[in-house]
Amino acid sequence: MRKNILVYNNCSNMAEMLSPFCAGEGISVQKWATAKEMEQFPKLPELHLILLDIFMDEENWESGIELIRQIRTKSRIPIIIVSDQKAEIIKIMALDAGADDFVSTETNPLEILARIKSRIRRYTQMTDVSGNIKRIYRTDGLEVDDIRRRVTVNNREVHLTSTEYKILRFLINEKGKVHSGGEIYNAVWGARPIGVDNTIAVHIRHIREKIEDNPKKPHYLKVEWGKGYMVG
Repeated sequence: MRKNILVYNNCSNMAEMLSPFCAGEGISVQKWATAKEMEQFPKLPELHLILLDIFMDEENWESGIELIRQIRTKSRIPIIIVSDQKAEIIKIMALDAGADDFVSTETNPLEILARIKSRIRRYTQMTDVSGNIKRIYRTDGLEVDDIRRRVTVNNREVHLTSTEYKILRFLINEKGKVHSGGEIYNAVWGARPIGVDNTIAVHIRHIREKIEDNPKKPHYLKVEWGKGYMVG
């Protein structure tokens, strides 16, 4: 089945650069340039990924972060940020807001294509309710329902990004077992973990803020310093 991605803003002409490569992989690219168009994205049928090609300079980077947050209130669809912003704190804030990946405008289009394919593959596996994984994971008041793809804490639903959901599902499926940041990255991203500790820490902190009564004293998602993270 053909996959569909949406490129928003297109500051670096990323849509034009990617379209020939994507076409060869059965992926169609749609380009939107205005915020009004972007308001319609939840109504698009069979949309598999959003690539935000946004210019985040020192004065206007907040608007890009806010856009990520707005998308996350409506959907778990994978979000890849393409930007020339090199400040590490901006990248961290983008991930914290709900982005799944952050790449430079200078990145080889073939590498971006590989990241797109990886995100789409994992997203479609998660959203296919007829897939092989149909389980409900529980520990105390925390429940991860992999049939309906929802997370609840004491019957209160919490909304996680697609990456946050995959991290939590991986850890609760391995309840009581400590996993390093590299192991989590490999399991969720399916890529070789190089310098991923900050990325994992950002996602873990964000999950805690959503599922824990007191994120500083977590009950569900715990850390063993120098070793890694666990649910239990």
